[in-house]
Amino acid sequence: MGSTAPVEIERPASDVRPDVPWVTIVWNDPVNLMSYVTYVFQTVFGYPRSRAEKLMMDVHQTGKAVVANGTREEMERDVQILHSYGLWATVQRDS
Repeated sequence: MGSTAPVEIERPASDVRPDVPWVTIVWNDPVNLMSYVTYVFQTVFGYPRSRAEKLMMDVHQTGKAVVANGTREEMERDVQILHSYGLWATVQRDS
């Protein structure tokens, strides 16, 4: 009787790094007022006005800002909430 060696399964790198967080990115748009975006950041994330304004200025000046990080499920929920406020947001794996 011959013995069989255990089979090693090669997994993509993403499978061995489950702790890498995901991020929510808000993108600049020509529709929403800066004061409204600040309000949304304060309301959705509970950020103090100073942090919400800094993030809003990042969105306005550079075209985007990372507004939250966490698990993929949390970030997908945040994106859905931001969409309900009319903001353009996406989820991305943080690198």
